[in-house]
Amino acid sequence: MAKKSAFVVSADWLEQQIGQEHLRIVDASWYLPAQQRDAKAEYAEGHIPGAVFFDQDAVVEPGVNLPHALPSPAVFAEHVSGLGISTEDTIVVCDGLGMFTAPRVWWMLRVMGAKHVYVLDGGIDDWKHSGRPVTTDLPDYAAGRFEPAFDENAVVRLDEMQRIVGSGSSQIADARGSGRFTGAEAEPREGMRSGHMPGARNIPVFSLSENGHLKSLDELRTIIEEAGIDPSGPVVTTCGSGVTAAVITLALQSIGNEQTRLYDGSWSEWGARDDTPVATGDA
Repeated sequence: MAKKSAFVVSADWLEQQIGQEHLRIVDASWYLPAQQRDAKAEYAEGHIPGAVFFDQDAVVEPGVNLPHALPSPAVFAEHVSGLGISTEDTIVVCDGLGMFTAPRVWWMLRVMGAKHVYVLDGGIDDWKHSGRPVTTDLPDYAAGRFEPAFDENAVVRLDEMQRIVGSGSSQIADARGSGRFTGAEAEPREGMRSGHMPGARNIPVFSLSENGHLKSLDELRTIIEEAGIDPSGPVVTTCGSGVTAAVITLALQSIGNEQTRLYDGSWSEWGARDDTPVATGDA
């Protein structure tokens, strides 16, 4: 049987664990406008029992004019503690599509110090299609005690990203679709240039999963290598706003890469500036 990531759990496993004292389920669904889905409405209409809703538009750093800007440890801890989550809990993050936005919250929790964090393989859509239980009841958890231990090195900021692009000191893996990467398609956010950072390679987010299930370790390694990325070398992951980049991060860490970092500003920062170089066409 093909080996799977140690960071994903199956729906069978999660269904058996529902109700355990230190289990927390986090619905991290978020959608692009073109997907025409409302994550909050879907949560209200029926969610996995015990799941709390993590609003990726709200759990951000106040005053930063970038979508999904990683909050400070204190801001993050306040939000997740309010959801009833503590640092030592076993946390399972899920989203509607399976491997789209849940890995971002998986990454955030780990970067902020949580140790036992997983992503639900197949996601909520598969959970519902399989006839597993859902509820409209909201969980009534006491406030959690999330004590952050922030790994600053896991995050790349603009000034360092500019140095990396200029020097080629790290590989860059971009999770956006190929049309946006090459510049053939316009960016969905107004005012953004199309294209990619010079030297970047393209690993479209949905190439890493099938029907919401993360591909096997061997398949992930092959996809990463065929994109022109050395799977054992340093890699900075990026995307439109720092969300789907985390799917590449999850894939890299699943195959043992401990040198992966995430550019939090991603294309919403890089593509909006006039002092950052942009390449078009294939990698």
